[in-house]
Amino acid sequence: MNYLAHSFLSFGQPQVLVGNFIGDFVKGRTLQDYPEGIQCGILLHREIDSFTDSHPLVRAGQSYLRPTFGRYSTVITDIYFDYFLAKNWDLYSEQSLEDFIQQTYRIIQKYREILPERFLRMFGYMMEQNWLLQYREKEGIQRSLTGLSKRTRFESKMELAHLSLSEFEAEFEVIFFAFFRELRSFAQVKLQTIQASYGPH
Repeated sequence: MNYLAHSFLSFGQPQVLVGNFIGDFVKGRTLQDYPEGIQCGILLHREIDSFTDSHPLVRAGQSYLRPTFGRYSTVITDIYFDYFLAKNWDLYSEQSLEDFIQQTYRIIQKYREILPERFLRMFGYMMEQNWLLQYREKEGIQRSLTGLSKRTRFESKMELAHLSLSEFEAEFEVIFFAFFRELRSFAQVKLQTIQASYGPH
């Protein structure tokens, strides 16, 4: 899943949100450099990614993309899912998408002194251009995918992936609704398990 989904699947817990957001930027032993709440979020991020990458519904969606985009199909479906989450936000939250996004930015900024420098460079651009809100529109998805295509080591064709979203939007939306229901339940249970492993506070 991508940044909006990871934020949403932190269930209103600020430190979990921070960890869930920076999960891709924290490797190995550096996990121990963070407060326990952020550690829980990082571990949850990894569980969410593993669940997503191995799920049959997600792989079914990727089958539409793989002939054109190959290995990059996993990245593309993650961004598609943020599009569908943003587009259907009112089904999942009583808080407006705009308010949720600004709250997310504020929470992460509170912890910026301990966050990875590489993450902070990216996060600056994210806030300036409000990527999370851009995910709600296909034009925003196109900009995001084009930006990613410029940073890949190999030719990815991701700058064209918005066309596949338009072509297969109905199919991907069905997949998203079915998959996200399962993912949300999985993430709730997994977070409780992770937090329990740290013991009572």
